[in-house]
Amino acid sequence: MIEEFSGDFPVSEFEARLNKAHVMMHKLNIDLLFFTSEPEMRYFTGFRTLFWQSPTRPWFLIIPKNKKPIAVVPEIGSALMHETWLDDIQTWSSPHATDDGVSLLTSILKPFSRVGMLMGRESSLRMPLKDFQSLQQNLPHISFVNVSAEVQHLRMVKSPAEIQFIEQICSIASTSFENAANLFQVGMPLDEVFRTFKKDLLTNGADDVPYLVGGAGDGGYADVISPPSSTPLKEGDILMLDTGATFKGYFCDFDRNYAFGRACDHVKHAYKILLNATMAAFEVARPGTRCKDLHATMQQVIGQSTGDVGRYGHGLGMQLTEAPSLIDFDDTVLEENMVITLEPSLSLGDGKIMVHEENILIQDGAPRFLSRLAPEELPILG
Repeated sequence: MIEEFSGDFPVSEFEARLNKAHVMMHKLNIDLLFFTSEPEMRYFTGFRTLFWQSPTRPWFLIIPKNKKPIAVVPEIGSALMHETWLDDIQTWSSPHATDDGVSLLTSILKPFSRVGMLMGRESSLRMPLKDFQSLQQNLPHISFVNVSAEVQHLRMVKSPAEIQFIEQICSIASTSFENAANLFQVGMPLDEVFRTFKKDLLTNGADDVPYLVGGAGDGGYADVISPPSSTPLKEGDILMLDTGATFKGYFCDFDRNYAFGRACDHVKHAYKILLNATMAAFEVARPGTRCKDLHATMQQVIGQSTGDVGRYGHGLGMQLTEAPSLIDFDDTVLEENMVITLEPSLSLGDGKIMVHEENILIQDGAPRFLSRLAPEELPILG
């Protein structure tokens, strides 16, 4: 029997996700789930499009108890949504002068009383606030309930198919990082470094490179999120690149550090500390370990406070950063098939920092690196 596909996955993948959501809904006595954001839409339907970059139109997904999801989407998305596994797809003409899907939503939600929504950390309401307020006014009998933690937990534990996509993009990015000596040289402007690296990622098989940040400077870099300048690389610079490339809509997220020509002992030592912290966390990253314990393990090796960075890693998947966080207040317990990043950082003094990041899969027993582990010594490029 040839299995039907919905987007990038077989239909059985979505049936399994839906079944877990239904179990959760019964446990919480939730009548339906109501989503407005892209990751949840894609997670439960397979609807993948870059059209989410346009904020003009809202998109809605409704998951009733014991039934398949209902898509309530602008007419422009009808054709693609009909390629998914969904049967009930309701549309309206959007943008609309006065009613961008509110009356349609009202009619669908009216029979229900308890509606689960994402309201917590790392969630957003991707519809006009005034439209949501109108929806509440139209449905005064409905209680909107926060199910952020429960939905996040569903997405934290990855399926074998999801892990395969993440592992593929991690392998692609590892290959590009390992090609650094052929890509970068002294005198190359930093913005050209970024463009060159993106090209290599795409050449090696990445679908897209939505995220590439980094920094460079003599003996270290000051931050890791700035856009690249046109300043040329010079001897003594430390370059860090951190990429969130994608394959089939799934991210990798790890970085690499390079020195050009030379590196002082202080910087080389810092690099080793970060790798030691990463390996220490790797050794204790087992099912049953709490995220806060991984944070404490890395901090003990580093010997500095987390500072303004706040955390030493996070979840990874359809989004560049997902729950949980490796931070001192996150009690999330690691489970088999979670994918997380290990991302320790430290201060080099004089306002400069160094960051290291790897991607790992939590397994029954020892975890597994999805990114190919960085060299033991700081790479020095000629």
